[in-house]
Amino acid sequence: FHNPHTTVIRAGFGMYNDLQDALGYRTDQNAPFNPTYSLPNAVVSTLPLSPSAPVPSTAKLVPGGVQPDLRTPTLVSWSFRVEQALAANTVLTLGYVGSHGYHELIGIDANEPFPVICPAAPCPATYPSNFPAGIAGTPVPAGTYYVPTSTRANPTLANTWTYFSEGDSSYNALQVDLNHRFSSGLALRGVYTWSKTLDDGDSLNSTTSGGEPALASNPFDLRADKGLANFDVRNVAVINASYQLPFGPQKHFRTASTGAAKAIAAGWTINSIVTLQGGFPFTPQLSYNPSNNGDTRNPVRPFVNPAFSGPVILGNPNQWFNPAAFLAPPNNSGFYGNLGRDTLIGPGLATWDLSVLKDTPIRESLNLQFRAEFFNVLNHPNFNTPNAVVFTPSGVSPTAGVITSTATTSRQIQFGLKLLW
Repeated sequence: FHNPHTTVIRAGFGMYNDLQDALGYRTDQNAPFNPTYSLPNAVVSTLPLSPSAPVPSTAKLVPGGVQPDLRTPTLVSWSFRVEQALAANTVLTLGYVGSHGYHELIGIDANEPFPVICPAAPCPATYPSNFPAGIAGTPVPAGTYYVPTSTRANPTLANTWTYFSEGDSSYNALQVDLNHRFSSGLALRGVYTWSKTLDDGDSLNSTTSGGEPALASNPFDLRADKGLANFDVRNVAVINASYQLPFGPQKHFRTASTGAAKAIAAGWTINSIVTLQGGFPFTPQLSYNPSNNGDTRNPVRPFVNPAFSGPVILGNPNQWFNPAAFLAPPNNSGFYGNLGRDTLIGPGLATWDLSVLKDTPIRESLNLQFRAEFFNVLNHPNFNTPNAVVFTPSGVSPTAGVITSTATTSRQIQFGLKLLW
């Protein structure tokens, strides 16, 4: 950092394996210890069932499991960075970071009915006549998956939730880092990342799926789920600064070296962090599954409305996206929607956090620190992803695109005292 002409080049490469030592989580609902059953068309008056009663004859086991020949998830990563000293205390770093993951775990229903790929018997010549306007009568595109029967591959079992090592991912990022180390009491750093993460599934259970279905939409066509990762954020910028105010002994603005003036004026530091980032992707979906595969846990995606024009993202918390951009296939039509996974982007985030510190020496090894901390100083609302359910069996959902929560709190202020020794 002392030579403004210094240039440093760094490069790295690595291959990493993920140890699969927690697969019991996926098999804990299996017989005989903790079986889970699906009881279709149960009469409400018979509930709750007695634990001592035999399992009803119409109940079907809902097994969990892992791929018998599961492979080890692997990540290959690489990086290249160039650091250039601009001044004695200022360095600019430009970097490229990339990775490729394969054999990654994704959740799949391993007991779905076998579909056919159109055109082939028994594919219909056209879409069913009860499709919405704009799709009715349209020929079935070549390569469309059609589920002609709801009979599962193993009809004695219900749906499964099975881990398969069939996932792939890629990550590419440009990283910019401008770092000014402490000089005249000021430290300043700004970082920016432009990145893109693609995969075909990254949610191993429903609690981590965010705004997308947790299971693969169509186990027979995993490429149809290739899209932005659920955690992809295209742009992220953070600026942080720390400034020791120039008041007090041996500072630019000197005060008395002893007494109350020194105690009041000296030892002040201001810290600031500004964070700006884009939104997370999410997947518009249906509250029902029209594909005829019998899996009610995993709503599929709608069709893209070919007659729609105009912006899809409205940006209003009361309706973040326009439901008219999509069309809903009727229930049990046998088709999956053609909308891609994670095709829409949710609200971004902007926040400014600030703190003021005052250090007061009591004696040589004892220091009293006063802290005033302000979170989300501007009280800016940062919204969570919207409700992704576009259609219910009765039509457009009244809460489609509605945002009901925020990602950060309102402005928060706290004060504290620390005794440091």
